[in-house]
Amino acid sequence: MVKGELIYEGKAKKLYETDRLDRVIQYFKDDATAFNAQKRGSIADKGVVNNKVSERLFHLLEKGGVPTHFVKRLSDREMLTKRVTIIPIEVVVRNIVAGSLAKRLGLKEGDAITPAIVEFYYKNDALGDPLITEEHIRLLKLADQPVVGDIKQWALRVNALLVPFFQAREIVLVDFKLEFGLDHGKLVVADEISPDTCRLWDKKTGESMDKDRFRKDLGRIEEAYQEVLKRVCG
Repeated sequence: MVKGELIYEGKAKKLYETDRLDRVIQYFKDDATAFNAQKRGSIADKGVVNNKVSERLFHLLEKGGVPTHFVKRLSDREMLTKRVTIIPIEVVVRNIVAGSLAKRLGLKEGDAITPAIVEFYYKNDALGDPLITEEHIRLLKLADQPVVGDIKQWALRVNALLVPFFQAREIVLVDFKLEFGLDHGKLVVADEISPDTCRLWDKKTGESMDKDRFRKDLGRIEEAYQEVLKRVCG
């Protein structure tokens, strides 16, 4: 696989062309951002952790019947993926009240959400990735209604696979963000699944093991990421 020109650079990743039109190389950076990039920094070896954790979880999803863009991991920081058209919707699945949900609705952080809920956010940095409804998705023409229904079903299926996986590793999956893409019209899970996109709490101590440590200046950020890598891939 020949690595070609840089075609996109985001907050946490770079995408490169390859010698195949239907494949791209996804490079994971150590850059860290929070609050719509108002806070910036770097987490040592974050890219390595997120690449390897994403690989393990994409394998889990594929084995569980969930289609993804993952092809194979190429190196510590690089992953080969299918070239997909990203749907500009961030999909958040919540199992426990935390973060913005607690603030918006005045709910107690830590309370269980049964059954899990699915939220949609408009993937638009200029607008701050606002919370949107299915009606807004239709208004903005982000996706057809049948596709939105499929996204919701796949998101809950991903949750059903991830919750017991993390639980077996003494980690509570509080909530997580997914992105979806279209691969020749087929809906697939894309982007990454990592401590950057999941809110993870240690089952015994309740301590954060994800990017919240960066957001809230909790310290021991690198140690938390490495512990997730150890439990997920060890």
